[in-house]
Amino acid sequence: MDRGDNPSAVICGLCGEAYTLPEDEVDGNLPRVLLCGHIYCTSCLLSIECDSTIRCPDCEVESNLPEGGVNAMPDDSRIIGLIYTAKMNKLKRYEKFKNRRRNKLASTDVDAAANIKDVVQPVDVVKTERAVDEALVRAAENHALLENIHETLKTGLEEQVKSDRARLEIEIKQAADKAIHAVQKWKDVQLNQLSKLEARFSTSQAELCCVQERIKSLGIAMQMAREVRRVPFLQKYCTLDKVLETLQAPVDKQLFDMECITMGSGLSYIFQPESLNQNLVLSLKMDTSYPKRLSRFPPNDDQPANSNRKSSLQRAETGNSNNISPRHNKPPRPQKQDQGSPRAKCSLPLASSSSQRPHQRVNLSNRSSPSDLRTPDVIVEEIIDEGKGHAHPPTGPELANDKWRMQNRRKNLNQITGNKRNVTQWVVVSHILNPSHFYVRYVAEKGESELLSRRINHFCSRESCRFTSRDRVETGSLIFVKQREGLWCRASVVALTQSGCAESVEVCPVSQLASIRVFFIDGGQTRSFTIQSEEGSSESSLKAVNNHLRKVCEFGHAELGQFAPQAIRCSFKDLVPYDLSKGWTEKAQVEFRCVVGSAAVEMRPLSLDRDSLLVDLRKAPMDQSSDVPISIREYLVFIEVARFYSPVSLGRKPLLYYPPVYPKVNKEVNAVVSHINSPADFYMQLADNMEFFLLSAKLQECYNASTVSEEDDLKVYCPVIEQAYVARFEDKQWYRAQVVGLPGGRKVEVRYVDFGNKKILSVSDLRKIKDEFFALPSMAIQCCLSDVRPVDGESWTEACTDRFISLAHQKLVTIVATGPVLKSKPLPVKLFESGLDGPLANIAELLVQDELVCFKEEPKSENSRPAGDDSAIWDPPLELDAAPEGGSATDQNTSGEQNVELVEFEPQLKLPADLKDLKVRVSHVNSPSSFYVQLTQYDSQLKRLCELVRKECALMESDDDAVWKADVYCAAQINGVWERGQICSDVTSSKIAEVLRCDHGNKVKVHASNLRTLPTYLIGSLALECTLTDIRPAGGRSTWTATACDLISYYLTGASAVMTIKELTDERPQPVILFCSNRMGQFVSIADFLASEGLALRERKPRDAEDQKPQEADAPSPVSVKQTGGPDGDKKNTPSACSLLPIPDQSSLVSSPTHPKPAPRIIMSAEKVKTQLYQPPELPCLGHIQTSVSAIGEDGIIYARTQNAECQLEPLRERIQKSMKTLPRQKPYTWKSVLGCAVIGSDMLWYRGQLLEVLGGHVKVQYVDYGLVENIPVVHVYPMLLCDDVPQLCMPCQLHSINPVGSRWHLDAVALLKELLLNRCVDVQVMELPSDPRGPLAVEIFLDGMSLSQVMCHHKHASMERPVPAQKGHGMINPPPLLDDWDIDTEGLRDPEEPMLGPFMYPKLPQEGEHFKVRVMHLWTPNELFLWPLEGSGDVEVDGETLDEALTRINEDINGLPRLSSFPHGSPCLAEYSDGQYYRAKLIRITSMEPVKILIQHVDFGSDDTLPLSKLRQMPAELLGFPSRALKVKVAGFKAPNVKLEEGMLPYSPGWSVKATMAMMDLLHSNVTASVVAQEPELTVLLYNEEEELVHLSLVSRGLVELA
Repeated sequence: MDRGDNPSAVICGLCGEAYTLPEDEVDGNLPRVLLCGHIYCTSCLLSIECDSTIRCPDCEVESNLPEGGVNAMPDDSRIIGLIYTAKMNKLKRYEKFKNRRRNKLASTDVDAAANIKDVVQPVDVVKTERAVDEALVRAAENHALLENIHETLKTGLEEQVKSDRARLEIEIKQAADKAIHAVQKWKDVQLNQLSKLEARFSTSQAELCCVQERIKSLGIAMQMAREVRRVPFLQKYCTLDKVLETLQAPVDKQLFDMECITMGSGLSYIFQPESLNQNLVLSLKMDTSYPKRLSRFPPNDDQPANSNRKSSLQRAETGNSNNISPRHNKPPRPQKQDQGSPRAKCSLPLASSSSQRPHQRVNLSNRSSPSDLRTPDVIVEEIIDEGKGHAHPPTGPELANDKWRMQNRRKNLNQITGNKRNVTQWVVVSHILNPSHFYVRYVAEKGESELLSRRINHFCSRESCRFTSRDRVETGSLIFVKQREGLWCRASVVALTQSGCAESVEVCPVSQLASIRVFFIDGGQTRSFTIQSEEGSSESSLKAVNNHLRKVCEFGHAELGQFAPQAIRCSFKDLVPYDLSKGWTEKAQVEFRCVVGSAAVEMRPLSLDRDSLLVDLRKAPMDQSSDVPISIREYLVFIEVARFYSPVSLGRKPLLYYPPVYPKVNKEVNAVVSHINSPADFYMQLADNMEFFLLSAKLQECYNASTVSEEDDLKVYCPVIEQAYVARFEDKQWYRAQVVGLPGGRKVEVRYVDFGNKKILSVSDLRKIKDEFFALPSMAIQCCLSDVRPVDGESWTEACTDRFISLAHQKLVTIVATGPVLKSKPLPVKLFESGLDGPLANIAELLVQDELVCFKEEPKSENSRPAGDDSAIWDPPLELDAAPEGGSATDQNTSGEQNVELVEFEPQLKLPADLKDLKVRVSHVNSPSSFYVQLTQYDSQLKRLCELVRKECALMESDDDAVWKADVYCAAQINGVWERGQICSDVTSSKIAEVLRCDHGNKVKVHASNLRTLPTYLIGSLALECTLTDIRPAGGRSTWTATACDLISYYLTGASAVMTIKELTDERPQPVILFCSNRMGQFVSIADFLASEGLALRERKPRDAEDQKPQEADAPSPVSVKQTGGPDGDKKNTPSACSLLPIPDQSSLVSSPTHPKPAPRIIMSAEKVKTQLYQPPELPCLGHIQTSVSAIGEDGIIYARTQNAECQLEPLRERIQKSMKTLPRQKPYTWKSVLGCAVIGSDMLWYRGQLLEVLGGHVKVQYVDYGLVENIPVVHVYPMLLCDDVPQLCMPCQLHSINPVGSRWHLDAVALLKELLLNRCVDVQVMELPSDPRGPLAVEIFLDGMSLSQVMCHHKHASMERPVPAQKGHGMINPPPLLDDWDIDTEGLRDPEEPMLGPFMYPKLPQEGEHFKVRVMHLWTPNELFLWPLEGSGDVEVDGETLDEALTRINEDINGLPRLSSFPHGSPCLAEYSDGQYYRAKLIRITSMEPVKILIQHVDFGSDDTLPLSKLRQMPAELLGFPSRALKVKVAGFKAPNVKLEEGMLPYSPGWSVKATMAMMDLLHSNVTASVVAQEPELTVLLYNEEEELVHLSLVSRGLVELA
């Protein structure tokens, strides 16, 4: 059929098929009109229909189908008319042709008969000539018409070629630009990866570390040998044999692998251009191979690229002979894999088979329609090939790697698991078999999934996808399966059953197919279909197959090959069934599906296991600030349907309450004992704490009044140990609690932190805690009775605990804390019965009298001293150090000193009363802020303690089943000696415990077999943790450097020292001053030593004190001075114990003659410098400008840069960085005369700054080109100017005609300014220029046409200045210009812009205190109303007419005014009133959207009204010249009554009664005068009646209001 005669010349733009009309029984393909106006054929709409909705392929607008479906949609009558007209014309031409042929045949017959009949008669020559002439005329007309058509087609073809050539040139340039961009991006990524190149040389790094360790050990041995050579007696303190062995050990170069530095990394980058027909393929390839030796010359990479001209696609097609070309409908058969998973069974050719899609390609052209797939294009392809083989595409856990969907899948398993560890992704669980086998889909790929579904439905609607009798189905092939009506999905064939066969087959003809089992690769489900058809009928069987299945055609393979399988098989890591013999139960599947639902969850990939991705799913919390996400794994374990088979680290810290506040030591405090376990373990609450009672009441109100939805959000699914919750007690009240155990059976053990008692309850009685209930710390303080112990010395009897409960439980008592203690230990207290006259009986004494407890042994006299206290010396001489171990210090004294009595054994360190000049030994050093010391007066105690621990452990045996928990005291065998220790963390199955040595401070790791239980009476510590005061880390750091820690550890560990405690506190570490002696016997402050080495900075003191007494500050006396009488009676000042100091051992400060420096430090004189300010900024002219806001000051000053300054900023930065090649030398400066300066920022770049203030070791600096103010260390500031010829680029601005509330900007107002303005380009109208060029400009700022001043006033942060002067011509503010200048002709397309009007003017009011007449326009409440001052604001005339005259004139032609098109808050407009006239108003807010209604306020009356858009008009700018007639004021002097006696209250203001409002209205009908009381924060007045009396006094007398 000729196309010119075909009525289907009008074709569908989607499928290219022609529209057809229905004929007889054949349904036509009519054009249907969508809601958006686009037209498509009926077949296309049926293919893209989904859930009675069609999304337009062009504009993505959805159209809802009517009840009749697609066939009931409206058709396009215009196209149908064209089709019908063409059809009728065809019929007419056909009839005319038939008639002409019939006439021709008839005339031929007549002529023949005439010729036969009249042979002799002559031919009618005239008639023939006439017919020929008519034919020639008709032919001439046809020829002219053909020439016209030819000329039209020729011209059209030229125009078509010209326009298409221009279009293609643009597309080629765009594609080339995108290709260049992609190559540049690839280059940047690869260059960034080179920073990690060092990690690939692991062998060289290992050898380097080995050599460094050897060098370090040799250096230490050399240093020790030099010291022993210089001081021979030091050999007793070191192992000289090992030192000599280290020094003499030979260095064999062959022991080190020197060949490792000749090996390369194995990485190479290759450029391979390939031409394939009209396509261009650029392959940028990173090849990973085995490391090779580094060659002297670089390899020639051009030869392989030039010689191999075969495309990657051709190589892939020929490289794998087992795969079938995609031109065939039958996909390749995969290799057999694990039969347990359908995903493992099939290797889909559609995904990314090596023969079909060797590489993932990104199309950079603008084409997206299916028809464009056949056109030439430019493709940039990135290939990451890390293996030589071509494996089948991933169909399981590898899909979790997002990069697979953009480029080829990485084959290295370690990179898959390593790159995705600790990466959170949002997924939806699509199918669940059990917790070890389920499928997820990425939420981010929802759009791709919808596009895939539409394309599959489109393919399935074609006839080419239907199975025919010649087709065959193979196991592992890809087909389309109808999942439900109107939805087709991709699936892989798992099993086939042929008719007449009992077993499954690999290949089956379609006509003989009995059943099929498929796996949906995009959902994870497996489904079986049974083909039911008539016996022996192949047509019916084929029809039954096509009802459920479709084949994937060649075009479908090519089109859908870019879509990866959407379903990813996952499994929970380390999770097994609760009962391994029964396997996964149905309850596990149900609970899993219930907790996940259909919502998106967080997936955290952990590792890979064959074909499953091992993950953890977490349900997102509702409250992101304090809530903890729900781990699905932990939830399944908690409900006892699963369990972990290996230790699992949760990876998060629980939310904890603040610890309780302990009372001060030796101070009487009233308290209530809330819970008692025993006299050594009970809890109390401090009395007089009203905040706790308010919190408890609020807790009940919050959790008892929660709605059903809120209660669901607060439910706890999986409790966490030590997590804070809210728990319900037996009295049905809610209390704060902490989970301490999980006994099982969906039970939890909690401890009520405000009372101390524990209880096991159901998880349904737990709720998540809100942030507001963390405000108070825990109220319950764990205590123990001091100075008492059980009668048997081991356990408390039940009678003792009951008696203690009867004396103290839930009673008000008086407590006295007897000493400080760690937060994790009970507080030792003395408990007294409380009475009106003060404390009564001691409860401990009452228990002793009942013989239920006994006192601990009283210590000896306070004047008694430990043995050897006076004789204990620092670093005893060598002859004394060799004394027998069992001998005491008293036995070793040869001067016949007076014997001292042994004091009672003390397991816990107690500091003496005198905290100065304490002799200590440094036992362990972590840093200058954390080191441990031992008091030398406790040496005998320490020896006795070690002996007692040894004896106790000798009586015990190792218990392999013992459970060691954190913070438990124990006895540990360390280096063969039993010592006291404390477990740092729970001991796991490895049986290795980390133990803190209580008497030394360091931590060691020992085996659990070397641990014993420590008796209670031996618990304590003799090591004191200390910190150096008056210093801080150098360089502005908050932590100490490794150099400082290593240096102080090297010199102090094991050294003797003198320590002074500045102030005794309960916190640890204890602030102290530490002195050590150098080899000259001089005391040196360790803090001064670190400061002199440049590793610490002294805390700054007042400058005057440093100038007056530099010597006293630099050389303090290390020890107190004693006065002793000389032979002549005079008194001398001698430092104590100086004569007893020998040369210290190797651990003291004797390593070199310069460490530490004994002489006083020299204070360098500060250099006086002076700098000027940078040049002031260039100020703009008055008018509109564009600025970029860079900073907001705390005082509300806005710092901005003009467009010219923005252009100068980047060149200025480059100029500054080039001018500063090295750091200037840092010197002490006097900063008093420094104004401009140079600053090193946190990004290590130079900036220009201005010094504002000196704050100790920091200075406050403002960046003059940015406006930002920072406090930075003084070492980063230099008194010099950078590019002083360039003025500062940032100028300060302040809002014009606006007053902040309280005359200053508050923090919330500044925060709002930062949110609105920072890093934003805004339109600014400069109103006033400052007299000082450095002063702020007065500006008006507009954000998208809205005034920033109005925004600040709307949020109650500021108020407009009154009155606003009426300036003609300034009522209308020009809108800000467009930020971008596009050369686009929009003439006739845009409506006229609505002018942006300024605010209304307010009438000028008299001074405060003056009386003036007013008229009340509107009453809101008795003390809030709108009035109009009658004096001074009468009928103002503008252009010779008053406001009433102007409104009358405008109302006569109101329809000529345009309607509103923009609705900013406070914008002026004209609004229709109930009388039908339009009056001035301003917009308040939009109250509803359907229909649109806006709340407005009549500015001349004060009343509000809600109107539709039809009753609003744009207001002419001339009406802004009239001041507003309704001024909102607040009436002072009275307020609403506190006691509400009236029943009727105002609904919008419940504090006021209707009666009071009506009474106030009656009082205001008479003549009223007013006087202004205050202008800020709101206008406040007093109202008077005709008798000059206050109006509200009559309301007060009637009891309707109260005096304020």
